[in-house]
Amino acid sequence: MSKSLIRPLVEGLKAYVPGEQIIVDGLVRLNTNENPYSPAPAVLEKIKECVDGRLRRYPNPGADGLREKLAAMHGCKKENILVGNGSDEVLEMAIRTFVDPLGHGNGASERSASTVQYFWPSYSLYPVLADSAGAVRNPVPLLADFGIPSVSELKSGKRWDFGAALSFVTTPNAPTGRGYKMAELEALCKAQTGVVLLDEAYVEFAEENAMELALRMPNVIVARTFSKAYSLCFQRVGYAVGSEELIGAMHKIRGSYNVNGLGQIAAEATLENLEYYQKNFERVKKTRAEMMRWFAQHGFQAYPSQTNFIFVKPSTLSAREWYLRLREKNILVRWWADEEVKDYLRISIGSEEEMKRFCEESEKILAGNKKTF
Repeated sequence: MSKSLIRPLVEGLKAYVPGEQIIVDGLVRLNTNENPYSPAPAVLEKIKECVDGRLRRYPNPGADGLREKLAAMHGCKKENILVGNGSDEVLEMAIRTFVDPLGHGNGASERSASTVQYFWPSYSLYPVLADSAGAVRNPVPLLADFGIPSVSELKSGKRWDFGAALSFVTTPNAPTGRGYKMAELEALCKAQTGVVLLDEAYVEFAEENAMELALRMPNVIVARTFSKAYSLCFQRVGYAVGSEELIGAMHKIRGSYNVNGLGQIAAEATLENLEYYQKNFERVKKTRAEMMRWFAQHGFQAYPSQTNFIFVKPSTLSAREWYLRLREKNILVRWWADEEVKDYLRISIGSEEEMKRFCEESEKILAGNKKTF
């Protein structure tokens, strides 16, 4: 009886699967791309100061104080910015704002108006959000080296929909870590008649960013987060930047009080302490470079990364076997069974101590495996 009360669309959904969240002593968690370093001391202090009678009050409904600070940082107006409960909510709001649920017609224009497209592999939440909205999914493969096909290649391939209502581009890419040039992103955005959302969750670790496109092109939105680079995963704060028309439309469907008060305060304080975080970014990049050398020395195929993780094809054993062996040693990395990525591991950059532990345990696995031949 209870199943008959659930929408058929929801019955058929496959939920998003996050990285394992287990708690054991001595665990090294390299599977969720969290920043290994704490928020700035001033940010922690600001949060503690606000744990008082304000907790019984509603927060600012539109996160106006944070939007003002973000506008100052990006050289735009508050009206160009929307704040979300993590950038995941921003992605969901974009679908709800720009994509019509699939109707009953078969015309190309109707299908395009209902299409959410993205390159693959990329963020595995995209198909979940598209399905939950009753939209058409259009995943298009990246090149063999995980680069973005050129506009001419996309046209000749005839799979990419240049009229799609909404196109997600993860830049830098996840799970591969591949960075993309602003010029190639601009060419793609110019060719699209629908909205392009450039998902820059890891951009603070990259060489280039596309914020300028969101402030110049009428069909482009950039989404960012305070989770990855700014160590605020627990608070869930993300934001979108784009034209007043697009951002204003998204505000119409934004939930009331969608960002909690402590999250707003923490994000505002973060923007007042950017020098602290810049040092952490460089620290992560340094460790990333050291790990790239380690992988090369030990026979792993590691792809150049513009993020706080590295995408690798392991040596000797399969990616799944590596994942299981490391898990036995209380080291979590990310592995997917999907055909396109089943031969790879995504390994977050942890602290210096955590990466030392990863290397030591991995060398034991390599040594033990050699003895079996």
